[in-house]
Amino acid sequence: MEKKPRSVRREPPPKEVPALAPVLLLAAVLFLNGLLYLYLSNVHGSSGRAGADPSLCPLGSFRLGAGKNCSPWLSCEAISKEVRKLKRVGEGAVKKVFLSEWKENKVVLSQLTSLELQDDFLHGLKMLKALQSKHVVRLLGYCEQQFTILTEYHPLGSLRGLNETLSMPRYKGFNTWHRRLALAIDYVSIIRFLHGSPLGTLVMCDSNDLAKVLSQYLLTSDFHVLVNDLDALPLVNRSAGVLVKCGRRELRGEFVAPEQRWPHGEEVPFDDDLMPAYDEKTDIWKIPDVANFLLGHVEGSDIVRLHLFDIHAACKKKDPAERPSAQEVLDTYRKVLTLLIREAAVPSTREML
Repeated sequence: MEKKPRSVRREPPPKEVPALAPVLLLAAVLFLNGLLYLYLSNVHGSSGRAGADPSLCPLGSFRLGAGKNCSPWLSCEAISKEVRKLKRVGEGAVKKVFLSEWKENKVVLSQLTSLELQDDFLHGLKMLKALQSKHVVRLLGYCEQQFTILTEYHPLGSLRGLNETLSMPRYKGFNTWHRRLALAIDYVSIIRFLHGSPLGTLVMCDSNDLAKVLSQYLLTSDFHVLVNDLDALPLVNRSAGVLVKCGRRELRGEFVAPEQRWPHGEEVPFDDDLMPAYDEKTDIWKIPDVANFLLGHVEGSDIVRLHLFDIHAACKKKDPAERPSAQEVLDTYRKVLTLLIREAAVPSTREML
């Protein structure tokens, strides 16, 4: 009788980890880092040096829309002949503002409201001419004799209307924590630019309450921030002992910095001659309040606020000398944006695998 051969049970080969997985992981990480780099380059682009913007023309000229050539700033004669007023869209203490048209382009024409304020008007024009950069609204022309300034038109208007703009159906996709943080980075970049401007350290004095601050800045169609109103921009020169005072009237409220408030109590009537001067650190005090508005109340904005807590607490130091510089605030904002985008990218990478 033959013996049946014993069947040998074969163990299945050990399960191998596909060699493709690490490659996919590496590719995903590199891809997301590349996206992060491009995103941050775009965000930080508005806060870089003026000369890095290829859309800027040489000082004294401008380019509008898709035009390839730079045109010289419009003169009094050109403004009178070629610019047509459409409607008045605003009026402040110093200027009346008109939506206008020049060669089928919408532009903004600003005119002095009262001859008593001509010094403020001409100071604003001087600042516009000297500070042309990617941080500042584009100057198209001016006429000192007629107290007229022509600037680029931005249909989304000032930052005061940000929440209304983001509630519109076509812009709801922009209503995210990272887009809002990018706007805050733009704002702080402008403060940094003014504190280290070609003219010296400039203080944004037209900023006694949140609504007033927001009205000084424009929201561009590609969701960046430009400073628009430079009428009240005095110069600090600490080495020469030159400090500033923002106007000759008493400032009140928690929004303005402590050193801007009357220090002698209610029993002593306000007297501008007794009011101490101050420096650019008043702008730093206001950053957290402006940033809080810009961040809004969208998903993720509270996490951003948590990461910015320490730098904002430093901005609110009572002693101006203990507050950070605008550059230090800007560096922190950028680090937080980079960190949070990378953290958001990690779960996406895992899902891809």
